[in-house]
Amino acid sequence: MQSLTRRPALSGLALIRSIASIFAAPLLFASVAAIAVQSTPALAADGPQTDDEKAFYAIGAGTARQLKSLLPLSDRELDMYLQGARDTVAGNALALEPESAQPLIKSMVERKQAAALAPAIAAGEAFVAEKAKTPGAKVSESGLVYIETQAGTGATPRASDRVRAHYHGTMIDGTVFDSSVERNQPFDFSLSGVISCWTEGIAMMKVGTKATLICPPKIAYGFQRKGSIPAASTLIFDVELLEVLPGK
Repeated sequence: MQSLTRRPALSGLALIRSIASIFAAPLLFASVAAIAVQSTPALAADGPQTDDEKAFYAIGAGTARQLKSLLPLSDRELDMYLQGARDTVAGNALALEPESAQPLIKSMVERKQAAALAPAIAAGEAFVAEKAKTPGAKVSESGLVYIETQAGTGATPRASDRVRAHYHGTMIDGTVFDSSVERNQPFDFSLSGVISCWTEGIAMMKVGTKATLICPPKIAYGFQRKGSIPAASTLIFDVELLEVLPGK
């Protein structure tokens, strides 16, 4: 089940720090560099054989995995990555010291991430704009689109309340990523402990209400991947508020 709890603070700093740490840790970087210097066609064909080769292969795969989020890489960019590795392990003079390149790394990561997320952001914005035209739709300052499909007559929850609800969560292409309805298991939660789209949207409902909450990424899971939910996803939740739970 996907967690609806609040996401971490929206930031690319974790990735930036992770990549930067590769270059700031000489021993680890030198270990990775050895792969670039010593790799041969035979190794590429046969794969690692000894325990040490397997360890070096795992180090290389682990550090290179950090670069996957920066794709696409040009041949020149990949060459520079490998050249830095070769120069380090060979003891050659470096074109620049890794410690001094932290601002360059930060700027590059942020720029490439923004470019990679741009299509998802644009598609989400177009979807939200279209759904906002639905008769009866309410659009809040946060960007939430609230569409009531069945009026309720019960209590309206307060921000401090715990509630029980059924929900069906989809992406804008119709992919179901989570559904208490399909599990036939209602979800109990505190309004203060879920994504802000839910905190805001469910506070607009009465018990018995059914509504669709359309959540732009900034009030859902932001610009980081969350389980099977891609980064920068606009999400749609069909929600039925079943009960305001008694306080503890």
